[in-house]
Amino acid sequence: MEYIRVRWLHDNPEDPIWLIGELDDERREIRKIEVFSDGSKGYTTAEIECGGTRLGSVPVPPLDQIAADPQFVPEPITREEFEAIWNMRASCSD
Repeated sequence: MEYIRVRWLHDNPEDPIWLIGELDDERREIRKIEVFSDGSKGYTTAEIECGGTRLGSVPVPPLDQIAADPQFVPEPITREEFEAIWNMRASCSD
């Protein structure tokens, strides 16, 4: 497993500013959290979609490829960091 956090630099309030993911060995998303500029969150797994967040349909590129686009600032995080963020998500009202 790999855990990543990506800051998305933009001005559109409809898009998330943070993308936080748990990836499998093929770099496919297993769980994902999106955080928006107003503080709201969306999250998803294979069984749940909350706040309009969905799992990606293709593998996530390596962090250096993500970082090549100046609108993204990626970093690896630990499983513990991911779980702490995951456990703070709100219940889904979708």
